[in-house]
Amino acid sequence: MFDLTGKVAVVTGAGRGIGRSISLALASRGAVVVPTDVVNPGPAQPEPPAEGPGRVTGVVVMNVTDAAGADAAFGRILSEYGRIDILVNNAGITRDQLLMRMKREDWDRVLEVNLSGAFVCTQAVLRPMMKQRTGRIISISSVVGQMGNAGQSNYAASKAGLIGFSKSLAREVAARHITVNVVAPGLIDTDMTRALPPEVQAEWQSKVPLSRFGTPEDVAAAVCFLASDEASYITGQVLAVNGGMYT
Repeated sequence: MFDLTGKVAVVTGAGRGIGRSISLALASRGAVVVPTDVVNPGPAQPEPPAEGPGRVTGVVVMNVTDAAGADAAFGRILSEYGRIDILVNNAGITRDQLLMRMKREDWDRVLEVNLSGAFVCTQAVLRPMMKQRTGRIISISSVVGQMGNAGQSNYAASKAGLIGFSKSLAREVAARHITVNVVAPGLIDTDMTRALPPEVQAEWQSKVPLSRFGTPEDVAAAVCFLASDEASYITGQVLAVNGGMYT
C-alpha cells in the first residue's frame, strides 16, 4: 500500500520526533529519504528499514530560514539523486507566551521558522518539480492552526499560514501535476507532550474523542498517503490527524 519505490523525498526537521517517523515511514514504502535538520542529531537515531529499496540517508544539516544555504543543500540533493519527488515541510518550533507578554523576537522567530521556512524550501523544489511535471508537497500544520490555543498566538498564526499558503500554491502548480496538501496533527505522543505534568496530559486527553494521544506513526501514515499515487487527485486539502479533537 502506498508504494513509493523510486521516489526521492526530502523531510525537514527530521532529526527526531514526527520528522524522523515520517522519514522512516516513507523509506519503508520504498522512497529514498533525505532527512534535513538544523543540527546533525548524531548516530543515536532509529535505524532505517533494513529491507526493500527504500532507505534513509544521513542527515543533511540545513537551516530552513537561510535561503542561500537551503538552495545550496537542495542543489546538492538534486545533483546526487537527479530529482526530488516529495517535500515534507515539517521543521517547526514553539515560543509560547500570552500575547500581552510575548516578545517581538519570539513572534518573529516562530513565523520565520514555521512559515517562512516552508516558503524557502518549497521555492527551492518548485522549478525541478515543474520540470519533472510531477511532485508532492506536504506541510505539517497543527490542530492549533485550525482552532487556536491560548498562549500560542505565534504558533497558531504560523500553522494557519501554512494552510493558506498550501491552498494558494495548489492552484498555481496543479497544471504541472504537482499536488500541495497539509497534515494537521492534534495531540501527538512526543517528548514535548511527555514532559507535561500528568494532570495536564489527562486534561488534554479528555478533549480527544478517541481518548488517546496520537503517535508520530499516525502522522507519518497520513503523509505517506498524500505522497502516493493513490492521492494523485487530492490537492489543496487539510488532512486532520487529531482523534476527533477538532472537526
